[in-house]
Amino acid sequence: MKQSNGTVQGVAKIKGCSMSARKMRLVVDIVRGLPAEKALGVLKHTPKEGARWMSKLLTSAIANWQVNAAKLVEGVEAEDYALKVATVWADQAPALKRFRPAPHGRANRIRKHYCHATIIVENTVALTPAAAVETVAE
Repeated sequence: MKQSNGTVQGVAKIKGCSMSARKMRLVVDIVRGLPAEKALGVLKHTPKEGARWMSKLLTSAIANWQVNAAKLVEGVEAEDYALKVATVWADQAPALKRFRPAPHGRANRIRKHYCHATIIVENTVALTPAAAVETVAE
């Protein structure tokens, strides 16, 4: 949870996702820099397997942002602070290696690729502490 200038971040990670990093990066590039609500809408209508994983990850990051922001200000809602996808990336994870029989007594290697994905959302509207809000209201 990084905080600076009224900005709070929410982070979500998925490790060992059962698809290649190359396929996940196709989806990651679509949502990078978008507002969180728009990114969820885009992911909902993207016909790729990575979009399903990224949608769950983005929903989790938004929930994590709400928890982190609630430590500073009571009763915050994500919709009020215009969340955006600040950073998102997908990295390669270790591949699962298997062998398959081939003709003439040989064996072919099968590599099952996996990836790790990370997403960070942050608010664009400054978060004001509850004490500051009360003094302004008086």
